[in-house]
This record gives sequence, structure tokens and C-alpha cells, in this order.
Amino acid sequence: MTTTRVYLIRHADVENPRRLLYGHLDGFQLSALGRAQATAVGDRLRSENVKRIVHSPLARALETAELINSRLDPPAVLESDPDLREAEFSRYLQGLPYWHIPLRRPLWFVHKARRGLLPGDESVERMSARILDVMKRIAREHPGETMAIVSHADPLQAAWIVLDGRPHNEREMYRKAIDKAGMLMVDMEGDKPVRWEYVPPPKVEKQASLATRDGGA
Repeated sequence: MTTTRVYLIRHADVENPRRLLYGHLDGFQLSALGRAQATAVGDRLRSENVKRIVHSPLARALETAELINSRLDPPAVLESDPDLREAEFSRYLQGLPYWHIPLRRPLWFVHKARRGLLPGDESVERMSARILDVMKRIAREHPGETMAIVSHADPLQAAWIVLDGRPHNEREMYRKAIDKAGMLMVDMEGDKPVRWEYVPPPKVEKQASLATRDGGA
């Protein structure tokens, strides 16, 4: 059976000096560190012959995808898919500093106790389905190719929980975290995931991130 490889990538580090929860807000671009991370991920994937990168429409995911693609030769096809968006509950939280959330967004406690209970919240299963359905779709449409998906922490970690068959609870959402610019490498036979492995983010030297901020590659 044809084997297809898909990299599930979390967007790189974001410029966020006020430490706001940015959720679905527009205008949050990558930091100098994030641009260096995304470039390094592209360098890491250059030999993998990545044919397609499907990304969340949010700015930080699009920029991550574009920088990865800038290092590929030949470049991949870029595709936006709204199913790769951030967790829906973050719309309720967005725009506040992290430390304000327990004080000003009391439904956060319900969300943390059990995801999916509140209107506008998503269960682990529902978040994971958004990621895994896109992954299965592109595997069916482009069998045997190597491709990438760029999304956000909570949906990606929910997908990892479901792949592993772990309990759908808050502890598991963070016990095995996908760091910014980290990725889960998934091998599929047909549209069935058969092997997966976490790849930590590339180590980026401070000088490299500064060079990116100043316009360097």
C-alpha cells in the first residue's frame, strides 16, 4: 500500500510583547525568533521533497508556511484551509493578558474542567477531527507524497491525543506538548495513520534570530 507522510507543524514563535492571548485576532506576526525557527524548519524539510503545505488562515500560520516554503526547492503548493484554525474557545479569551483570564473570563474554569460543555467550545475529539480530516483528505488526494500542515497548539495536541488513544482530558492536552515550530511526523497507509513521531523545534542560535529580524535569511 502507498505510504504518505504528513508533517503536523505548530506555527513558530509570535511577536507578543504584551503577552496577550491572541486567539483568532489578526495582525499577530512571527517574532524574529519565530522567523528564524520557521526558516530552520524549511531547511530541515528541504530534503524531504515536500509537495504541499496546507495552513491555517491565521497570519502566524500563513507566515510560518511561507517561510518554510521559501527554503524548499522546488517550492511546495500552498493551500489555506479554515479547518486548521485555532481552537474556537479562544475567541472568548482573546485580547486579554494571560493573567487576566481567570479573573475576567470565568467560563475558562468550565472549559478547563471539561472541554466541549459550553456553547462555542470544542471537545478534544471535535478539535482533533478538524486536523485529522484535513490530513486524511490530502493523503487521499495526493497519495505517496510528502506534505505538511501548519496549525495551532490545541487542535494539534488534540490530534496527537486521538492518534495515541489517550484519555480526552486537560492533563493529556499538555502532557505531551507540541512546541512552537515543533512537528508530529505521521506516516499513513492510504488514509490511515500507522506511525507517528514527535520532532522538536530546531535549535536556533540567538544570532540567527537577530539576523532574521534585521532582514537576513
